[in-house]
Amino acid sequence: MQAVFIAYDQAHHENIIDALDRSSCRGFTSFGEVQGRGSKTGVPHYGTHAWPSMSQAMLAMVEDDRLQALLDRLKALDEAKPKLGLRAFVWPVTRTI
Repeated sequence: MQAVFIAYDQAHHENIIDALDRSSCRGFTSFGEVQGRGSKTGVPHYGTHAWPSMSQAMLAMVEDDRLQALLDRLKALDEAKPKLGLRAFVWPVTRTI
């Protein structure tokens, strides 16, 4: 099992849930509005007058055999609208309760 942290422009939210559904990934926690900026390109997402857009974040627990399908869908979303911003990071899950 892998933990996938997804940070994205709030406009992607429904598409992220759809990507999880289509990849048969059920478990996730959405953090709602978060602030941040990308490490390479893109504008800050601060929710201020100067930088009004906001980000959202999600942590999904993904079975190993479903991970690549999810990452492929997320990459396609990012490539379709690169100015919005979307990043995914994967960590191994070593224990659960």
